[in-house]
Amino acid sequence: MKCCFPIFLSIFVLAANTSAPAQTNTEVEARKSALDLAGAFTNDGFKIRDGHWCGTIKPHDHALIAVNLYAGNQYWFSAGATEQAKKIAVSVYDEGGKQVTTEGYNAAEKAAAGFSPTNSGQYFVSVDLVEGQEGSFCLVYSYK
Repeated sequence: MKCCFPIFLSIFVLAANTSAPAQTNTEVEARKSALDLAGAFTNDGFKIRDGHWCGTIKPHDHALIAVNLYAGNQYWFSAGATEQAKKIAVSVYDEGGKQVTTEGYNAAEKAAAGFSPTNSGQYFVSVDLVEGQEGSFCLVYSYK
């Protein structure tokens, strides 16, 4: 029993250290902004998917999020950022890294990209800080 205790303890400590950090106030603010934008697409029958991605975005940098999408569905990726990020952009790339053609929406610290994939598979959504200072962002997506 004594030899198993250190192993159990190390597994417990590892699990405790890998838990998700609590969201900051600015990430909550960015998520509210993203959900406000995504809510506009619900009027067209889109459902907001559970889950979101939050983080920090820096000037001339981007956040890249991998998503699995299905042919025949329509998607909108909505991002919101804090006021320090004066302008953001959302782009979508296929699994080969080629940018796909999307419908776009840009309004300062809110942006969205919508499209319908012709092939199911992994895609990458990029949130870019186009103008402004480092700030928090959040991405949500809707589908129908």
